[in-house]
Amino acid sequence: MSSPVEFLELLAREAAAVEFEGPLVAARSAGLPAERLAELEQAKTVALRVRALLERRRRRESELSGLYDTVSDLAGLRDLDEVLRAIVHRARHLLGADVAYMTLDDAERGDTYMRVTDGSVSARFQRLRLPMGAGLGGLVAQSGAPYVTANYPEDERFHHTREIDAGVGEEGLVAILGVPLRLGSTSIGVLYAANRSARPFAREEVALLLSLAAHAAVAIDTARLLAETRSALAELSSANTTIRAHSSSVERPRRRTTG
Repeated sequence: MSSPVEFLELLAREAAAVEFEGPLVAARSAGLPAERLAELEQAKTVALRVRALLERRRRRESELSGLYDTVSDLAGLRDLDEVLRAIVHRARHLLGADVAYMTLDDAERGDTYMRVTDGSVSARFQRLRLPMGAGLGGLVAQSGAPYVTANYPEDERFHHTREIDAGVGEEGLVAILGVPLRLGSTSIGVLYAANRSARPFAREEVALLLSLAAHAAVAIDTARLLAETRSALAELSSANTTIRAHSSSVERPRRRTTG
C-alpha cells in the first residue's frame, strides 16, 4: 500500500526524480480515494523540494571543492598561459560545459580577441574577434555585466553579426554564459562556458564562473605588474651601466692630470 514513507525511502537512496511518481501511480492503480491521492501528491511535492535542496547543496560542495583545487593548482604555476589554460579547463569541468573559452580586450583595436579555448574544434571560432557590443561576449565586455542565453542563435537580445554567428555556428554552440574579467571597475575580458545544446544556466553557475573569472583577472594583472617590474629593473640596470661608464670616462683624464 502506497504511503508518504515511500518518499522518504526514495530520498534515502537518492532516487532519480522520475521515480517519485511511482507511489502515486501505484496508489491510482490500487483505486485509493481522492483524499489519499491528494495526501500522496503533497508528500511527493515536499519530497522533490527536499531532493532539489540536497542536490543543490551537493553541487555547491563540489563547486567549492573545485574552486579550492583551482587555487591550489594555480599556486604552482608561474606562466600566464598555463594559468589561463588551467582556469578555462576548470571552468569547463565544473560547469559540465561542452566548451569554455576566454577573450581579452584589445585597447588599440577597440574589440576583444580569443585568448584561450578548451573543448573547441573550430579553427574559425578560435580566431574570432568580437566588436564591443556585438554578440553576447561583446555585450559583456562593453557592459561589464554577466549575460546568459539558453539558445544564442534564437536570442534577439544580442547584436548578431555574420562573422560571430558563423564562428558560433561552426562550433555548434547554442547555450552560452559569459562573465566579465574585472579589475576594480574595469573589465579586461570575458570568461565563457557554452553547450552545443539548449540549456539554462543556474544562478549558482553564474556565481561560480564569476569566481573563476576573478582568479583569471588577478593572474593577468599580476603578470602585467611583473612585466612592468622587469622592464623597470632592466631600464635601471641600463641606466646604472651608462652612469658607471660615464664616471669612468671622467675619472681617467682626472687621474692623468693629477699624476
